Amino acid sequence: MQQLLSDFGTTIREIRNKRGLSQEDLADLCGLHRTYIGGIERGERNVALINIFYLAKALNVSLSDLFANFDTVYLSQLPEKL
Repeated sequence: MQQLLSDFGTTIREIRNKRGLSQEDLADLCGLHRTYIGGIERGERNVALINIFYLAKALNVSLSDLFANFDTVYLSQLPEKL
């Protein structure tokens, strides 16, 4: 599932760049630390649900926009919980 985290981070970085925001700008907008934003973008962080909401609000996108390309790829690969 490391690829999932990496792909989510890439999505955040692409949207942030399109908005002309630095990592520090985004961190300020959503009340998170700049190094945490960097960790998300590098796929090193499993982002808490509440922080995903803050990111979406700060980037002015819907939650569905953040996950638009994930359904078909990752739902089929998700292992069953025991």
